[in-house]
Amino acid sequence: MLATEQVERGRTPVLVIDEAHMLAHVQLESVRMLTNFDMDSSSPFATLLIGQPTLKRKIKLGVLAALGQRISARYHMTGMTPEETADYIRHHMTLAGRSDPLFSDDAIALIHETARGYPRSVNNLGRLSLLATYAAGKTIVDESAARTAVNESAAPE
Repeated sequence: MLATEQVERGRTPVLVIDEAHMLAHVQLESVRMLTNFDMDSSSPFATLLIGQPTLKRKIKLGVLAALGQRISARYHMTGMTPEETADYIRHHMTLAGRSDPLFSDDAIALIHETARGYPRSVNNLGRLSLLATYAAGKTIVDESAARTAVNESAAPE
């Protein structure tokens, strides 16, 4: 079926494995075996392994060396710049239907610094900042609300 897709339609199917850092060695070895089609002369699909930095460390282990050799491109996502974080937050507010500013510059700066520009952390701190703003009866997310969010996110569960 996969080979047919590539030959007849000229498209390469892509297998995307998100949260790949959660896979056990045996599962990662199975991924390697899936890519071993036709003894490396061709492959009926492309595979993307997406995961946290622990995936990179896991693949460097000797037991997964064969999988590491099959990886032709690697990408490590760095955090956004302060300007990108501000644009990111504003963009999400626009998508939510908010046209006027909701986050103060100080709040955005604190969120960026704490999250190191990583989108998931920015999202989490932004959400917690919105809740802190609501709980305080305010209409703008200020540095105080962002600090409450930072402290809340750092609190042990």
